[in-house]
Amino acid sequence: MNWDDLRVFLATARAESLTAAKAALRLDPATIARRIARLEDVAGAPLFLKSPQGYRLTEAGQLLLAHAEEAEAALDRGMGALSGAGETLSGPIRIGAPDGCATYLLPQVCAAISHQHPHLDLQIVALPRVVNLSRREADFAITVSKPDTARLQAEKLSDYRLSLAASQDWLAQHGAPNSLGALKTAPMIGYIPDMIFDAELDYLGALGVTRVALASTSISVQLQMARAGGGLAVVHDFALPTAPELQRVLPDEVALTRTFWLVRHKGQRDVRLDRVASLLRSGLQAEIARLEGLASA
Repeated sequence: MNWDDLRVFLATARAESLTAAKAALRLDPATIARRIARLEDVAGAPLFLKSPQGYRLTEAGQLLLAHAEEAEAALDRGMGALSGAGETLSGPIRIGAPDGCATYLLPQVCAAISHQHPHLDLQIVALPRVVNLSRREADFAITVSKPDTARLQAEKLSDYRLSLAASQDWLAQHGAPNSLGALKTAPMIGYIPDMIFDAELDYLGALGVTRVALASTSISVQLQMARAGGGLAVVHDFALPTAPELQRVLPDEVALTRTFWLVRHKGQRDVRLDRVASLLRSGLQAEIARLEGLASA
């Protein structure tokens, strides 16, 4: 198993299609398909479920992905050490992100990157909307939907989980709802309905909730409302360690999964941005896994 084939595997897993991986690899789809087939022969198992909708990882593919990303991160650190990474990565990098990611994940990730690369100036733009890369509001945008435009390229950063939760005091006073149907009359906390900037954020709509008693454009404010005993809210599992007052509600019925994407201008060949993208990807994956592990514990 050689690194070149793993690089093709990683690009395809992140792009979820041969056509989308073509731009990152500068290889034609037929060549990418042959390389993946060769890797599957070596692995002794199919790595992707292939369909007209794209390439999705199998269980074996998910297992290989974790190890391939570790190898990629190790190679990046090694190349950085050889080239004097502390001096190479310098200057400003601006990252736009939804406030949940910006509040609960990026501070730790960016602090670790800054410690490793002290000449790098990292700026986090937290906005209740998608950052406009065309207007140069940021170098990267972290989004919860993959952009549907030829001008941008997106790579999958990580999946993350969300749960329904309420404060222990609220549950003691009102009791926990015993079904999804009960949520329609319960005091719910969520986004302002006509200001939801991405369909992936319409958590309550997916649960059949039509009235939001307490609302904000900020997921961080929603979390604080829930901590204050305002009602039930859909919260990020990675934020739960900061809110010990909260308790999951209907965990079997409400277990949502969403995805963070790292978006930048397509065809942008910048070694510095490539390396920062790699550091962000590995850092966010590790931090989400750490915090979700704490929440589960």
